[in-house]
Amino acid sequence: MKSGYSKITSCLLLALSGLVATQSLAQVPIIQPGAPGQPGRIITAEEASDLASIQYSAGDVMFLQGMISHHAQAMEMSALVESRSNRETMNLMAERISLSQDDEISMMQDWLGERDLEVPSTDAHHAGDYNLMPGMLTNEDMAQLEAASGDQFDRLFLEFMIQHHEGALEMVENLLDQRGAAQDPVLYAFTSDVTSDQSAEIDRMDLMLAGFNPDPRVNLEPGFRDAGEAALNLQLVASLPKPDGFFDPENPSGLPNRPEPEESLGPDDEEVDTAEELTNEDAVSGLAETPADEDEEENENDDPRPSLLSFSNTDLLFSGDYLVAGNYHGFNTYDISNPSMPQHISSVVCPGGQGDVSLVGNLLIMSVQETRGRLDCGLEGVPEPNSQERVQGIRIFDISDFSMPIQVGAVQTCRGSHTHTVVSEPNENNIAYVYVSGTSGVRDDEELAGCSDDSPFENSESALFRIEVIEIPMERPEDARIINRPFIFADPDSGVLAGLWEGGDHGPDTQDTRETNQCHDITTFPEIGLAAGACSGNGILLDISDPANPLRIDQVIDPGFAYWHSATFNNDGTKVIFTDEWGGGGRPRCRASDPMTWGADAFYDIVDGQLEFRSHYKLSAPQTDTENCVAHNGSLIPVPGRDIFVQAWYQGGVSVVDFTDSSNPVEIAFFDRGPLDEEELITAGYWSTYWYGGHIYGTEIARGLDVFSLEPSDFITANEIAAASLKDADLTVNAQTQQQVMWPDVPVVARAYMDQLQRSNVIAGGQVLQLNTALDQAEGLLSSNSSNSGLANELDELAEAMEDEGNDRNGRSRARYLSLATTLEGIAGQLR
Repeated sequence: MKSGYSKITSCLLLALSGLVATQSLAQVPIIQPGAPGQPGRIITAEEASDLASIQYSAGDVMFLQGMISHHAQAMEMSALVESRSNRETMNLMAERISLSQDDEISMMQDWLGERDLEVPSTDAHHAGDYNLMPGMLTNEDMAQLEAASGDQFDRLFLEFMIQHHEGALEMVENLLDQRGAAQDPVLYAFTSDVTSDQSAEIDRMDLMLAGFNPDPRVNLEPGFRDAGEAALNLQLVASLPKPDGFFDPENPSGLPNRPEPEESLGPDDEEVDTAEELTNEDAVSGLAETPADEDEEENENDDPRPSLLSFSNTDLLFSGDYLVAGNYHGFNTYDISNPSMPQHISSVVCPGGQGDVSLVGNLLIMSVQETRGRLDCGLEGVPEPNSQERVQGIRIFDISDFSMPIQVGAVQTCRGSHTHTVVSEPNENNIAYVYVSGTSGVRDDEELAGCSDDSPFENSESALFRIEVIEIPMERPEDARIINRPFIFADPDSGVLAGLWEGGDHGPDTQDTRETNQCHDITTFPEIGLAAGACSGNGILLDISDPANPLRIDQVIDPGFAYWHSATFNNDGTKVIFTDEWGGGGRPRCRASDPMTWGADAFYDIVDGQLEFRSHYKLSAPQTDTENCVAHNGSLIPVPGRDIFVQAWYQGGVSVVDFTDSSNPVEIAFFDRGPLDEEELITAGYWSTYWYGGHIYGTEIARGLDVFSLEPSDFITANEIAAASLKDADLTVNAQTQQQVMWPDVPVVARAYMDQLQRSNVIAGGQVLQLNTALDQAEGLLSSNSSNSGLANELDELAEAMEDEGNDRNGRSRARYLSLATTLEGIAGQLR
């Protein structure tokens, strides 16, 4: 029992504790310090807790003010649709855009108004001094859109609105790149909505735009072996799958293994919500995790198996009746004596990528760029950072017996060999020269002495900004070695080794182009003493009259090129096609909304040793966002009197283009399949397509090897195709070594020139009849190895008449008449 004193004490203590608690809750000064050396100030509790005043930045304000005008213009564009479009889908889309943009404008106006910030009017962008936000249309663009109607309006509206939406995405990206921006929860949620909503609308508009295109290649059915196909003037005559050992047997297509959809719970089933069982303390402490059962087997569907680039087909070479297809995993050899039934005769497994192949004599050269490449061709790779077992450079195989190649040499380079070029046939000393283009990271000096990734401004021995020249003694390939590492990008005036494109864009609405410190491909043309280099940021022209010491004589840039990839001359060496591999070959760059000058071909004429731009060409059939597509490897189709190019576009298929008029290239044939997969972009499609001996051969990255025949059409005649099909029995063709075609003096070549003159309406019908009669007789006599001096004299007279016609004309007609005259004289000579 407590005493009275104790009771009084307890009451006093209780009262005092209440007083202390009351005093502790009294407001103490809240101090906001000043800048260093400056006095602070006392602020109120209300000011201290006013997060609205501190949760935005100047960048946030500018973003919203600019986005109001951006959205307002989108509504102005959408308002034009009802009176100019005949498509209900266009009206529905415009209505959706207008409603969403109007709601978001109200939100942005309220946000700014609540903070007593300037709220711009929705017509602020009409002021003469207004600085347009990214993607916004100029007054000229809006006038063009207002003047259009029908299909023209629909296409233009979608192109402009895609541009407009992409500008909004750029604005969001620019905002989020700023430190401290978009901290306000409402603003951050808005930026997320803009990104997701407008990205989805871009995809929808891209599909709509593609759907306006009547090209049969648009929206083909997806599939591995059963994809939809479309073709014009190309006939698929053979299609071989990849050989065993060159694909993942558990996933031949490379498609992702998607998990099976989970069964939905029935009405009587109970679903346990584990989140509800967690305490607030668990959630706050970060312990809300379900521990995994260490003994539980891993679900293979949790980790989809992607398409393995290590099994991708790459480049081709041809020799006589044989074709060799490179692969990241090695190479395969085929007998193509019957092009409609190629026979696979050998496989060589030797990983290391990229696996491009060339042939000189009996020596096959193979590029190796990856760090997994082993000298012994082992499959286990090289895990050590530095190892003498690694090879990056070129391998050399003796293929005297195509069925049993033997590795006889290797040359190590500092940046590996992404591609290589046989400069020409062996010289008088039986030495062959090879140019190597390395694009990998520079190897450590401990692994390969002399390698340095220093800037050339600091170290003149840097492995950057140069190529390697390798000499191969044909009788001792094991002694192959680097003899020169020329700085072909140096500035001849200042001596600066990094003398070409420095990287970056070329101004507003231009491409971001890679720095020129390497070449991807170098194509040599020994007969004319030139090479064309596609060198990341530049296209260059080289004098290779001294193959060991190539000399740059010209260079060009293109504001639409991201990465200069490959080069091809025409047959007389007066033109060059350069290609741009925008996106590196693994991205969808042929969508309806993608610029037609990005990821395209650029055609140049060579005038007095200088490159002069003429035009661009890009695949005209829009592809989906699950199809990697961009300009890639191709070759000439050697039709006398014309310049024709067959080219691979990855999942864009095969395209044949006539660039005889380099200012106006025209597609004359194509073949395409649907995407490998409908839902995801899986790298696939044609790596290379080359003409050889009357057929087109294409390495399909995921599927195998395809063979096509070119069919006669309004664009090309049977005689022209037959003339292009003539070849030497022992001809060797390497991808990056061009040989000048010299057509024999035979009737089919003469008829090819005649067909071209008829197509141009410049030759009289009577002359055609007379020429055909004489050529029919000559063909029979030549096939039986007979002579006829009378017919020979008649052909000489016809040749003289054709020469007279040619001398009275200009341009291509003149050249074709004169070539026809020369061919007739040659045939006449054989009949005597």
